[in-house]
Amino acid sequence: MKKSTKKPTRIPKMYCNLFGHDYQVSKKVTYHVKEYTCSHCKKQLTTNSNGKLIELTPTFKEINIILERIYNTRMERSKDKRFVSSIY
Repeated sequence: MKKSTKKPTRIPKMYCNLFGHDYQVSKKVTYHVKEYTCSHCKKQLTTNSNGKLIELTPTFKEINIILERIYNTRMERSKDKRFVSSIY
């Protein structure tokens, strides 16, 4: 039987060490909270309550999921209110 082991490539990490990370928005949680991923080394970050970038840990991932659900519910309720108030 062959074992398939994936060896992590060091080239993306070396690239990021030399030139810095190339973060791209991977998910918009709310209009001011986003999740970012480095296109080379796949490192994930998010914004904290002060607006600074921090590493995306499982705790922050769970917080972002809950925050997104609350935000989407509030936006849906806001759309319903606008629709109802525009009739009158």
